Order: sequence, then C-alpha cells, then structure tokens
Amino acid sequence: MRLLHRTPDGYVLTLAGEGVRAQAERAEAEIIGVLRSVGGHDTRLEGLVRVTCTETFAVYVLASCFAGLQAKHPGILVELFPSARSLSLSMREADIAVRLRSSDQHDLVVRRLGRIAFGLYASPTYLERYGEPDFEAGCPGHRLMTQLGDGEQDAQTTWVTELAPRAGLGLQTSSHEALLSTARAGGGLACLARFRADMEQGLSRLKTPSVAPTTDIWLVVHKDSRNTPRVRATLTAITKCVRALAAVLDPPDEGPTT
Repeated sequence: MRLLHRTPDGYVLTLAGEGVRAQAERAEAEIIGVLRSVGGHDTRLEGLVRVTCTETFAVYVLASCFAGLQAKHPGILVELFPSARSLSLSMREADIAVRLRSSDQHDLVVRRLGRIAFGLYASPTYLERYGEPDFEAGCPGHRLMTQLGDGEQDAQTTWVTELAPRAGLGLQTSSHEALLSTARAGGGLACLARFRADMEQGLSRLKTPSVAPTTDIWLVVHKDSRNTPRVRATLTAITKCVRALAAVLDPPDEGPTT
C-alpha cells in the first residue's frame, strides 16, 4: 500500500497514509503515557531533566541557577533548550518549561513565579539622528522594531505599535537578544525587558505616555512527573532562583534613563 507521494516540494501522505498516521499517533501517545507513569515512580535523585525556556531567560537567569543545581546534585543532568517555540511537555519534548504565558492544558501543573517589566528603548546615536519621538503625533519619522513569537509578548508588541502607529517598521524577529542588539546599534525603537536593557550602556529608556505591560513568569510541569525527585529538585532550584531575582526582573519605575 502506498503511504506517501513524492512531489517537487517533498513527500505528502496519501489517504491511506493519513489513516496510518492517526493510528500511529494514538499508539505513540499511549507509549508516552506508560513511560511517564513509570518515570513518576523513579526515586533516584539523578538522571536527565529537559528544560525549555526563551533564549534570554536561559542565558541571564537559568544558566547560573543550573550551575548551583549541579553543585548540589551532581547526578542530575540538565538539558536546556532555549527556543522561541514552545516544546510539548505532554509529548515528552521537555520535562519542565519556563514560559511567559500560562497554559490551560488539563495534564499540566502551572505555577506563577514572578513577572518581567518592559520599557521602550533606543540608542543615543539613534536619538541624535531622529530626535526624541513625538508620541502625541504617533512617532512619525521613526523606526520601530518588534518581536515575533508564539504569543508570549503579544501585549508588549500591541502596546508599542499603538504607541507609535506612524513609525515605520524596520525589524521583526523572534529573538529578544537580536532585537536588543539591533536597538543598541541604532536600528530603532524597541520594547525590551528591563532586566536586560537597563544594564546596557548603549541604550536609553524613554519616557512614554503609558507604562509598558508586564509579563508573568510561569513554571510548567506535567502532572505525572512533578513528584519525580530529579524533576522536583530542578523545579525547586528554578523557583528559588527566579524569586531571588524578583527585584531585578521587575524593578521599580524610577523614571526614564534619557
């Protein structure tokens, strides 16, 4: 029975192939359920834990967190996946996720850890060239840069586009670090996380008519694996680390830096 057709763009499933795939996916889900159920009874404080989060959060928050975890529990191997794409915990692509939006999946356990503050930034060289943005007029003559993604920063993107509706769109990227670097190089106005942008001497935070919306930080784990010792130890380390950085991630608004 032919399951695939070869086309100039690659292989596509036949009708028979679609039927086989549906059965295979059901079988895969059952096998993953068995593995997760068995893994939940593993009492060893060692083994592999896969963690997914955004690139910026991985580098500037979780990297140091996992250094401390390794010192305390050398038997735990952490695989850290910085990705703009949300990996599936239900399909065992990851064991733990640190996300900037909540989840309503019934098989996931979600806990709020804190929040991240944002602001509007530009480089001094950009401001010298284009001048201070006129927010009342919609920022005509300015360049705006925004973040693409899977919805985790939609509120910030909406806020900045409504703040500068007459600005030209110069860059869209799924990488917060690329957005920050381009803003620092003079590429335009960008809404950035304050815990990253405030430390950059090449960026100035602008005074805006309204405060940028914050984003909550959510810790997500599958209900069947949350009590596995190595997963619980990793959850505890992440929780302590993020809460210890609360004043850095969500600093008080002390006015613009321009």
